Parts: sequence; C-alpha cells; structure tokens
Amino acid sequence: MQLMINEEVYQVADTPDRLLLWVLRDELGLTGTKFGCGIGICGSCVVHLDGNPTRSCITMLSSANGVGVRTIEGLAVSDVNGKKMLHPVQQAFLEEQAPQCSWCMSGQMMTAAALLEENPNPNAEEIRQAMNNVYCRCGTYYRIRKAVERAAEINALSERSMI
Repeated sequence: MQLMINEEVYQVADTPDRLLLWVLRDELGLTGTKFGCGIGICGSCVVHLDGNPTRSCITMLSSANGVGVRTIEGLAVSDVNGKKMLHPVQQAFLEEQAPQCSWCMSGQMMTAAALLEENPNPNAEEIRQAMNNVYCRCGTYYRIRKAVERAAEINALSERSMI
C-alpha cells in the first residue's frame, strides 16, 4: 500500500487492519506521534488525515490509503533555500514554553494547527473547545492556550508581511 505522509510517498506492507500509529512509529520511524492511552481518549497521537485531526491509535491503516497524512514531523516547512522553518504553532509553543514533559505536545500542536487552518483567528472559547480533548499530564493548559493564541498572531503577522 502506498501512503502519502508529509508529502512523501511511503510503501508499507499491505495489511490494512493495522493501526496507523504503529505503522508511523515502528515501520516508518516517524516517532514524533506518541502513544498515550491507546483508546483514542488522550490525543497525544493526533495526526492529520486530509487536514482533519485524527487519533492514530484507533485509526486503521486503510483509512490513510489515498489521503494525505501529516505528522508532527511534517509541520515544519522548508524555505526557498531548503532551510527548515518551524510552523507557527511549533514556534509559539517554544516561545510560550508550553512543553513540560512533552508527551502530549505533538498531539497538542497537531490539534492547534488544524484549528488554525480552519479558523485563523479563534477566540479564547474556540481555543478551549478545540484543545479540550487533548490531555496534558503536567497540566500546562494555560501555556498551551497562550501558545495557540500566539500562533494565531504569528500567522497573522506572516500573512501581513506577504502583502
């Protein structure tokens, strides 16, 4: 089976009943996606399937067939010179010092990136609702919310500089 992950084509063994999380981590070495609860509750395993935040620990590999998959490794982009540039969400999470143990951070960032792609200027309640189901064992929810707000600001600034 061919998968498009982070805009690269991967060939994986054709057993579609495997969980996407384990294919990403064990077969393809994309270990940024974390295993947390294994039952789709905690959100540390969130990836994007065609832009939609999806819990990879309960998603069958067959669901990724023919759709674009983006993992935390695919958030950063290359500039015209090939230099990796952090995604605004990654930059903001660092600036706001949101990570503590970092177990949930890839899921937090992937959820935040999906929110900002859908709603570039969310209010505090929209951020809370979007981020509500990604659990942080360390309880850094305030810093996570501040980081999402900061990422929206960074996005707005970068869009204005392109005009």
